[in-house]
Amino acid sequence: MSEPARAEPRPQIEVRVGSATNALQPIPGASRSLAAGSNQWVGLALVAVAAIAGDQLTKAIVSERLVLGDAVEIAGPFAIHHVHNTGIAFGLFSDATSIVIALTGIAIGALVVFFARSARRHPLLPVAVGFVLGGSASNLVDRLRLGHVTDFLDLDYWPAFNLADTFIVVGVGLLFFCFVAADRTSARVGTSPLSRS
Repeated sequence: MSEPARAEPRPQIEVRVGSATNALQPIPGASRSLAAGSNQWVGLALVAVAAIAGDQLTKAIVSERLVLGDAVEIAGPFAIHHVHNTGIAFGLFSDATSIVIALTGIAIGALVVFFARSARRHPLLPVAVGFVLGGSASNLVDRLRLGHVTDFLDLDYWPAFNLADTFIVVGVGLLFFCFVAADRTSARVGTSPLSRS
C-alpha cells in the first residue's frame, strides 16, 4: 500500500517596497517605518514658522492701523474688522480662555506625537500638520500673552477670524486628504498603513 502524496508547501509571497541601505536586501512592506525623518521635521518646521510669521504680522498691522471695533469695507460682504476673541476659531468657546489654552496645548502635543510616528504616510503630511501646528501655536501665544486673539477677516454672515484660523482649517482639510490618499494607495498595493506603523 502506497503512502498518500504529501502536499507541497506553498511558497511565501513577499511584497517588496524598498531596499536596505546596501541596496541588496529587500525590505518587506510590514517593516517599513513611517516615523518622521529629518526631511519631514524640516518641512514641518518651515511651514509652521511661515504660518506663525504670517499670522502675527497681519495681526500686528491690523492692531496698529485699526482701533478695536473699526472696520474697513473691502468688497461685497468682506471687510477688515478689528475684534478680539477669547474663544477658539470663529468665536467658539468665548470667555473660556483657560479651557481653550489647555485644550490647544493637548491638541498640539497629540499632533506632534502623531507626526513623529506617521509623517511618512503621505508626502503632504508635513504641510498639513505644519499648517495646523502653526495656526494653533500662533493663537496660543496670543492667548497666553494677551488673553485673547485678534480677528479681522469678516464675511458679515460668518464670525470674524484670522489667518491662523484659516491655516488650521486648511491643514485639517489636507490631513483628511492625506489619510484618504494613503488608504487608497495601500488598498492598491494590498497592505494597510496601520500594519506598517
